[in-house]
Amino acid sequence: MIEKSTFSFLRNLKKNNDRGWFSENKEKYTAAQQNVLEFVDQLLAEMSKFDETFAKLDPRKTLFRIYRDTRFSKDKSPYKTNFGASINGIGKKDGGAGYYLHISPGECFTAAGVYRCDPKKLKDLRREISVNADEFKSIIQDKDFRNFEFNNEKLSRVPQGFEKDDPMAEYLKMKNLVVSQNIKDDDLMNTESVKLVAENFRKMSKFVDFLNASFG
Repeated sequence: MIEKSTFSFLRNLKKNNDRGWFSENKEKYTAAQQNVLEFVDQLLAEMSKFDETFAKLDPRKTLFRIYRDTRFSKDKSPYKTNFGASINGIGKKDGGAGYYLHISPGECFTAAGVYRCDPKKLKDLRREISVNADEFKSIIQDKDFRNFEFNNEKLSRVPQGFEKDDPMAEYLKMKNLVVSQNIKDDDLMNTESVKLVAENFRKMSKFVDFLNASFG
């Protein structure tokens, strides 16, 4: 489970987002990071029950760095105030559809799909949804899937190459094929938290498999 001290560290980091404070509290960061790594390690083992490819995945390859790239940002805060893990094939750099766990006080969530996909892959995804509409609808209309919300970033029109009156038009206009569900902090601090997150991902797995199939 995620320890109370991990949430406490993130809250304090948000209030003191500077290198001096971080340096003085490096041990607390290391402890929090280790807690998240152990959580993800247990999560991968639980997820391997529905997808064995996760059994050998290194949890360190899933975790995003806490250091922000501020070169092109007006916000010069040096650190992220969350822990994020991208569980995807060989890790977060794989490029296909996968799963994401976001840990931030009051803003925790699980997600799955493809975010900021390159244009060619996104066109392939849209074509798959259009051609195999019945299969896609059977996945997203399943009772286990109804509690998940799609990312609401959309184009104003159906993208070029597709009919304007395509029955799947609203999904074709999506900029990101991602679904998510919020999680309470207390649920992640529960002894059953690993199973809860893994179960969320299991319910998202048919959606992920559908998207990855479009990549061949």
